[in-house]
Amino acid sequence: MLFRNKKRYVVHTMGDPVLRAVAQPVGAVTPELRQLAEKMIEVVQAFEGVGLAAPQVGESIRMVAFNLPQESMSDVPSVGEEKLLPKMPFVVINPEIISVSPDTEMRDEGCLSLPDVWAPVERPARVFFRAATIDGELIECECGGLLGRCIQHELDHLDGKLFVDRVEPAELAKVEREMRQMQRYGEKHHFHRIKVK
Repeated sequence: MLFRNKKRYVVHTMGDPVLRAVAQPVGAVTPELRQLAEKMIEVVQAFEGVGLAAPQVGESIRMVAFNLPQESMSDVPSVGEEKLLPKMPFVVINPEIISVSPDTEMRDEGCLSLPDVWAPVERPARVFFRAATIDGELIECECGGLLGRCIQHELDHLDGKLFVDRVEPAELAKVEREMRQMQRYGEKHHFHRIKVK
């Protein structure tokens, strides 16, 4: 019988200072950066997430991995959804939101760094998104649906913000117990959430 070495995947949780720092722009694409990109894709898939920002794996740089399922496409998909969902999973560097739509949507959000915490967040329905892939391809497109929301959520991470910072106080009070439990778990585990696969 063969025994395989299991891999250990880590996501930093709320309470870790790395999640509150403003991430630095990415310069040259080095072999180490490509390695980090591969690691981020492995981590987001291991935790079954739809997005992961580099600070969530302890690296304060402007890099994001996306892992949205094709089924998340809107009924009337945005250009970005049609263009980017078939490429999943993939990593972008130095992403930015150029503009946002005036109309907004309220939807429950969760986060790999805040396990078991879900709360409604109001965000613009669509964003105009610009980023580069790890191979230097420029992405510029309008993104709506879950993709548009995921982009906003992950770019918040790059600016040291968590989705709970955008939750109304009355709604935040409803998840206070879960957040306290998460804080206690984090303190015991050095703000590391670990999955072995």
